[in-house]
Amino acid sequence: MSENIDSVDARLPLPRLGALGLQHVLVMYAGAVAVPLIVGRALKLPPEQVAMLISADLFAGGLATLIQAWGVPGVGIRLPVMMGVTFASVGPMIAIGTNPELGILGIYGAVMAAGLFGVLIAPFVSRLLPLFPPVVTGTIITVIGITLMRVGVNWAGGGVGNPAFGDPAYLAIAFFVLVTILVLTKYGSGFLANVSVLLGIVVGCVIASVFGLMHFEKVGSAPWFGLVLPFQFGIPKFDVAAIVTMCLVMIVVMIESTGMFLALGEMTGTEVDEARLTKGLRADGVGTFLGGVFNTFPYTSFSQNVGLVGVTGVKSRWVAVVGGVIMLLLGLMPKMASLVEAVPQFVLGGAGLCMFGMVAATGIRILANVDFKARKNDLLVVALSIGFGMIPLVAPKFFEHMPKVMAPLLESGILLASISAVLLNAYFNGVKGEGDALAAAAEAAKAVEHA
Repeated sequence: MSENIDSVDARLPLPRLGALGLQHVLVMYAGAVAVPLIVGRALKLPPEQVAMLISADLFAGGLATLIQAWGVPGVGIRLPVMMGVTFASVGPMIAIGTNPELGILGIYGAVMAAGLFGVLIAPFVSRLLPLFPPVVTGTIITVIGITLMRVGVNWAGGGVGNPAFGDPAYLAIAFFVLVTILVLTKYGSGFLANVSVLLGIVVGCVIASVFGLMHFEKVGSAPWFGLVLPFQFGIPKFDVAAIVTMCLVMIVVMIESTGMFLALGEMTGTEVDEARLTKGLRADGVGTFLGGVFNTFPYTSFSQNVGLVGVTGVKSRWVAVVGGVIMLLLGLMPKMASLVEAVPQFVLGGAGLCMFGMVAATGIRILANVDFKARKNDLLVVALSIGFGMIPLVAPKFFEHMPKVMAPLLESGILLASISAVLLNAYFNGVKGEGDALAAAAEAAKAVEHA
């Protein structure tokens, strides 16, 4: 059935395919560039290096999308899937990157190793699904959202370290961006509603420019064309603890991708069997490995774009292929990356509160499907896991005297919550059957899609 869909939609006029592909890119653009902005600024990289991270992110994301949607022998699910950097990796990467012995090269070494790990375990991931029922996935996604909310709040104030942090002008513009997004979400429809976050950022940039709070000097001096070369920051460093941490993130990411693939298969009328699922998950691993090579981060299948399949009614993978080509071209334009880097943090703050809050809300929505009356111990799973996940957030020095080799693990609330939720659920409830777990993963993906 999928081949029929491809053959019909492939006959669409090229301009329409291009417009649909651009729409997919616009929907994911704000999220795609958010991770390099967060990580780059957390590591206090100079603006030109942050801009390079953004170019690399778009280039590698386009490459990963082509591998996933177009497909190569043994790799790629060949469905309308766009690839982008996962937010689940942000906390662990910042913990690795802020370690003076590792830095950003330690991140790239861990990302490359995690990508190879993902390729190897792709055929076996379905066997891990019983460890991730809704009570576990919902808790993890909730903690991801809560953890990232700190980033959004700090952005709205002007950014950590900004001497004018909390300036009323910053807060007013951040609030206006948020209001713009809310208005477009409520009164817009179709495409306009889907790109409300991006349009809110654009409006915020216009206001910031009018008041002289956004500067374009570096944009003017940036070239129009520039190659994205491998290992531009140097040879990656391979640290065992950092690699183990990123491999754990890779497992969580692949579980999320599994649910998204199942939901997308249902929407497109395509059977996602074990072989096709393995190819899709293997593409996540290949994309992540390429991310480490091309100076960027772990890649996963973006669930935001699944909703566009239902909105447009076009189910062909060729739309995603066109979107991947557009991302590749954007990655080769340093001027575009410099423009994104020039966006003030307080402008991103208004959008960040919305984006990161929606992540937490998605987790809560998944938890709403858990029958807490029938399984009262699930309350303990959620309560303790969120508690462990909050430790690095509310008490950053809690693990200060633990061995430094454990820092990437202990300083990531997301991973602490993940490990806690998996172990506690297995202790109280045992392991569910694979069929039930697959259904749970599909339900989680649908919740993300609707959010």
